Amino acid sequence: MRQIVLDTETTGLEVRQGHRLIEIACVEMIERRPTGRHYQTYLNPERAIDEGARQVTGIEDEFLLDKPFFADVVEQFLQFIDGAELIIHNATFDVGFLDAELDRVGRGRIADRCTVLDTLVMARERYPGQRNSLDALCKRLGVDNSARDLHGGLIDAQLLAEVYLAMTSGQVALDLGFESQAEQRTTAVVLPLRMDRRPRVLRATDDEIAAHEQRLDALDKSAGGTSVWRSH
Repeated sequence: MRQIVLDTETTGLEVRQGHRLIEIACVEMIERRPTGRHYQTYLNPERAIDEGARQVTGIEDEFLLDKPFFADVVEQFLQFIDGAELIIHNATFDVGFLDAELDRVGRGRIADRCTVLDTLVMARERYPGQRNSLDALCKRLGVDNSARDLHGGLIDAQLLAEVYLAMTSGQVALDLGFESQAEQRTTAVVLPLRMDRRPRVLRATDDEIAAHEQRLDALDKSAGGTSVWRSH
């Protein structure tokens, strides 16, 4: 089975308000094993990024000005995901934005090409009544997320691959080759992932956890209590 672990970043939370994709990232697995291939691109959304999204991703409007439009990369993206099972955390959010972009260029919907497995739904069934954000799952399952200082498509897809394997088989410590936020900011790449080191597990301190929760509380407040960052 070919599976693609996918994550996106966006200009804001509401696709119905015209928000757009600013990053797509995918990590390939075949028969539950990472192949060393991934796809990642930043996108020019043709609109400003909301302040909340800017704080979470660290991406500025100016950075995206010379990036391709979705129409420029759609063929390469669809070729990479075609026929795979997509593994997505809070899939309704990501698929909604992807479908909106595909509709703009007349290329159908994700469901026309792929099946989708939502790891948020899986986690809520497995851990009812608990927080099931990506960070919470990493902590619960012993997946090292110390490189995730900001939300980023590629690092989040890499982490989700480990979380998915841990939830479904207990397999962790894949070392999918995290890079710094700045090093990730390349466009439309399909590169091998480093598999030569086992990760060093670092646990967040109480102060770091408290600071993270304060940031999420502020985002919830600014969104009127409707923020999805805790679940995305």
